[in-house]
Amino acid sequence: MEFKRKLYKRGSSYETTIPMPLLFALDKSRKYNVVFAYDEEANKWYVKFEEMAGGK
Repeated sequence: MEFKRKLYKRGSSYETTIPMPLLFALDKSRKYNVVFAYDEEANKWYVKFEEMAGGK
């Protein structure tokens, strides 16, 4: 199972409730989708970031 959410800035915070330490490696001038993926075998969720088309 996998679903995506748009990551966007709202005031001084980011929407989609992603903790700031997870965003340290991202270029904040670009736009990203947050992908939440569930691995049923391991019973774990993973978070990935995909740059949106037309990134800036």
